[in-house]
Amino acid sequence: MNAALKRFRIVAWIVGTFLILLMLVAMPLKYFGGNDTMVSVISPIHGLCYMVYLVLAFHLAQQAGWRFWPQTVGLMLGGTVPVASFFVERWAHRKILEEHPQAADPKVRTEEVV
Repeated sequence: MNAALKRFRIVAWIVGTFLILLMLVAMPLKYFGGNDTMVSVISPIHGLCYMVYLVLAFHLAQQAGWRFWPQTVGLMLGGTVPVASFFVERWAHRKILEEHPQAADPKVRTEEVV
């Protein structure tokens, strides 16, 4: 569970950062500045990272034993709204530490299917 949580947290931050860049920098440059270079660079990166985010979110939810609705779906939708992934990441981290206290200790190793 430790590895799944760590991977999810890292990718959640990456997805959130690229989504903020896309919405607050690239899109205004495209529509107000007439320059779509940033959109054509950032958009595919965010799309790829979001696909990885979805897989890792689903894997984390499965490891945690969460129901599909609303926990897993909410976790997966966290990367679609700017800054939501940061809040969803914190929520998931707290909830997992609440439900699985052994996830707080990085030295605790459990058999984890990757």
